Parts: sequence; C-alpha cells; structure tokens
Amino acid sequence: MPSVQSEELKTLYKGWVAALAANPNMELGEMRRMFEHWGDVTAEPGGVDYVEVTAGGVPALWATPKGCAQDRVLLCTHGGGYVTGSMYTHRKVYGHFAKAIGCRALIVHYRRAPEHVHPGPVDDVVASYRWLLDQGVKPQHIALTGDSAGGGLAITTLLRARERGLPMPAATMPLSPWADMEATGKSFASNGEKDVLVSRDIIKVMASTFLGEGGNPKDPLASPIHADLRGFPPIYIQVGGDETLLDDSQRLADRARKAGIDVTVDVYPDMQHVFHFLAGVAPEADDAIRKLASWVRPKLGLG
Repeated sequence: MPSVQSEELKTLYKGWVAALAANPNMELGEMRRMFEHWGDVTAEPGGVDYVEVTAGGVPALWATPKGCAQDRVLLCTHGGGYVTGSMYTHRKVYGHFAKAIGCRALIVHYRRAPEHVHPGPVDDVVASYRWLLDQGVKPQHIALTGDSAGGGLAITTLLRARERGLPMPAATMPLSPWADMEATGKSFASNGEKDVLVSRDIIKVMASTFLGEGGNPKDPLASPIHADLRGFPPIYIQVGGDETLLDDSQRLADRARKAGIDVTVDVYPDMQHVFHFLAGVAPEADDAIRKLASWVRPKLGLG
C-alpha cells in the first residue's frame, strides 16, 4: 500500500484538476502561477545552495550541495507539459537528486509554449548542454534527468545533440516521461481512473499547444517513442504504477532495447505522476532517488 504521505501529491493534483475544470478558460498566466506551487509538497533538501546563471543563453539554476563534486553535473529538465513549470518549481526536488548523487545540478528554464513551440525547448536544453561542455565539463561527467515533459527532453536532447555532432553524456534518467504526443498508450484506459492528474484529453491539448500549427506529432524530437536510439548512453526510467503515461515509459524502454541500449525500468506500484516530488516526505520518493543515485554515481566516476 502507498504511504500516507503519498496522498499529499494526490491532493495537490486533484486541486489543480478541480481548478481547471471550474475555469476551463483560465488565462495562461493564472495557470502558470497555480503550477508554481508544484514544489510545495517537496521537503527542503538542506545543505544545497542555489545560484541563477545563463547557460548558453538560457536561464538556469545551479543546485550545489555542500561538499559535492564540482566537476560532475546533473542536467535537469522540468515538467509541466512544455507550458507550465520552471526551474523554481523543481528547485527542491532536483536539489535532493544532486545531494544524493554528490554533484551539482543545472536546472534549465527552457522556453515554453505557446510563446515558443517545438523545437524551442529541446534546442534550449541542447544549448545548455553545449555550454557545459564549453565550460570544460567532460561529457562522461554529465548525466541528464527530467520529469514528464522534461522526461521526454531527457531523451530528445540527446537526439538533437547527436544530430549536431556533440558527444553523448554518461547516462540519462527520464522520470514519468511523456514520450508520445498522440497519447496512444494503453495505460490511458487501464489507469484512467487511477491517475488524478494526466488524462488523454489533457495530453492532446498540451501536445497541440507544444507542437504549434502544422506540427508533426510523430517527430522523434517531440515523441521519442519514434526515435532511433542507437548510440545512446545507459537509460534508467522510473514511473508510477497508477500513471496514464506508464505505457510511454514501457514503450520507450522497448525502443531502447531494440537499439541495443542498456535500459532499466522501475515501476513503483500505486504511485502517481512524478511521485518524486514527495522527496523528503514519502519513503517511495526517497527510495527512488536513492536508487537513481546508486545507479548513476559509478557512471559519473563517483564510485
């Protein structure tokens, strides 16, 4: 059974869904302000400093744990359907990641739709990745992670980097990734009554907003379930068992296996979308982060 604390995330998500249902014409600015409270359920990691920077022309936030390895970096991409979310909403959760791994985390504040449609976000994250390389950080000392839409970016960033001749990083860790703009996964039906936040209708609206007029939902840079993943680094996917996006994770993993990539998938029973936000609050989130850290540390040369 899920922990009592895990109900906090359900309560937060139900509140958002109720607010959106009550005001279907909610202005974009109001919706973004509402989603800025995403991190309210996350405990402060403690012992982590935060500094805003410009990374390759893109706003970003360094999360630097005390005594961490300065030359190892976790490049982080926030969720929010490419429409909401920010480096601030995800400050604490990725601070927990950085602290568990013992490295710095760079949380990228990429451009969001509808002001900047596809491929704006992926190009921004690639610019930040290139900036890290230009700063002298070795590719084998960089790992990527991201949640939801950011989980998709944790894959598509590498597709774009490969296109541009950039070296691959040590690893990538998508969390509850949104990998299919067409929302064709079977779990939209099987988990439709369990997932309190993400529905097929919501995905369709966000996909249309993100892709823009005439955008191709099968573009691998938007829907990485259609991507050629050959040459990718190891991939570790974590996802909640009650998510409508569960099938996105499983199909993405199948795609990676067919390309000969080392891929690990952990499905956490009864957990909601991006349950990692309960870091420092619920044991499932803390366990997931510990597993991610144990998996990626040796890949970054941290033992």
